[in-house]
Amino acid sequence: MKVILNTDVKGLGKKGELVNASDGYARNFLFPKNLAVEANSTAMNELKNREASAAHHLAEEKKAATEVKNKIDGKAITLHAKAGAAGKLFGAVTSKEIAAELKNAFKVDIDKKKISCADIKAYGEYTAEIKIYNGIIAKVTVNVTEA
Repeated sequence: MKVILNTDVKGLGKKGELVNASDGYARNFLFPKNLAVEANSTAMNELKNREASAAHHLAEEKKAATEVKNKIDGKAITLHAKAGAAGKLFGAVTSKEIAAELKNAFKVDIDKKKISCADIKAYGEYTAEIKIYNGIIAKVTVNVTEA
């Protein structure tokens, strides 16, 4: 019997999958515990609509991430910091400061956890990688100057 799973069932499949289960297993275990529904035409239409909706949302997220990448990729931002006599910074420039400057300069909200760069502890020019979405990475040049 073909069934559509409502939840993950160990040994059978993941939520939303169309799987084959024996008649007794489906009628005596899956249906009473509301773990699955019979794969009739109504359930199949709902499954197709859910899959189409998920694909549409994924495409919209990728489109938005690509727009953000096009906005900031290859651009440069300037951060000001105080340093000692040797040009070594008091502290370091963090990804939080880089995210705040990106928001000010390009009106783009980036989570600080998605920004990766080398430790910035002196004046100079550095490259930061921003993982906007799975497989979509932008590179930004960070110039650190004297405050």
